[in-house]
Amino acid sequence: MATLTADHLTDEQIDALGTELDALRAEVVASLGERDARYIHKIIRTQRGLDAAARALLLFAKFPPAWIAGTAALSVAKILENMELGHNIMHGQWDWMRDPKIHSTTWEWDHASAAEGWKKSHNFEHHTFTNVLGKDRDLGYSIMRISPDQKWHPAHLAQPVYNQLLALFFEWGVAFYDLEVDLVRDGKKSKKEFKRDAMRLWRKARRQLAKDYVLFPALSMVSGRQSVVASMAASFVANCVRNFWAHAVIFCGHFPEGVETFPEEQLEGETRGQWYVRQMLGSANLSGGPLMHTMTGNLSHQIEHHIFPDIPSNRYAEIAPRVREICERYGLSYTIGPLHKQYGNVLRKINRYALPRRAESAAARERLATSFATLPVRTANPGAEKQPVRLAG
Repeated sequence: MATLTADHLTDEQIDALGTELDALRAEVVASLGERDARYIHKIIRTQRGLDAAARALLLFAKFPPAWIAGTAALSVAKILENMELGHNIMHGQWDWMRDPKIHSTTWEWDHASAAEGWKKSHNFEHHTFTNVLGKDRDLGYSIMRISPDQKWHPAHLAQPVYNQLLALFFEWGVAFYDLEVDLVRDGKKSKKEFKRDAMRLWRKARRQLAKDYVLFPALSMVSGRQSVVASMAASFVANCVRNFWAHAVIFCGHFPEGVETFPEEQLEGETRGQWYVRQMLGSANLSGGPLMHTMTGNLSHQIEHHIFPDIPSNRYAEIAPRVREICERYGLSYTIGPLHKQYGNVLRKINRYALPRRAESAAARERLATSFATLPVRTANPGAEKQPVRLAG
């Protein structure tokens, strides 16, 4: 685990880094305006157009070409709505526009999780306590061990399997995760609060299920009963595609090699600069082009998102080179790599930490014995300069 104040940076340097990032944030906020508003309105129009086109095509879902085109369009529409719209709007990235229709307090996304519960677990708990063991419940989502500093349990042996099930039904995994069953079990959350949250989930979930598997499929009756079943299948496939994509992007932003975890003591007296450093060391980026960034909701810039969660997502690509330069100047790792490499990296990590510490340590010694001369670099970017790696004691 990293201990920021005991590393190569002095308190003064960390404060200076914090001041630089505060200035960068203020610069971006001061420049927000019409082009940003045009961007979010364009994304909304595109998403709603794709959704409408998909539903129209699925009226004739019994015909294979219509089903394939409709399912593809619906999958993309759901990805855009969840990643670039829902996630970012509920972070308050567009509240500066003062548009009640595009505001964190009014937006309800196309997802099993109710906005209110998600904002508590994600916006507050995860973004405040990023990668702090015992505080950030997103670290393995309370069911997986993705760090050697997490206590091993025999149930973790199955995590390579249930991770894939989580990917397939990710929206439901997140929805039930927001109920905080583990906190109820540990006596940190009352049964009354749990019942309230469960009823909120039920109200949201039944609307989602009715929309995708009752209302829109019923409209397909115009072209026969076969279209009803095919329309239901299209909704299921589109939801699974969206779930798998969101799972891959989020896990690649938080769990690949090079991303640090921190002890709870790190929070004691943590300064603004130390919080910035923890966010940067606790996140990872994905390389790619404009389309890739849009389809990830710009969470391919996870480092920039974690230091500035309420900055409009379309600005992350602009400030990424400056954030990276700051990291390099202060000797901090800036973890980045293409999706396929980072996702493979994450899967290997999930497999490795499914094992108890003894087996895990033996595997680590074997890896070191075979590749002692070439320690891995923290960045997955082939063009990046190699950096020294600190090995945990």
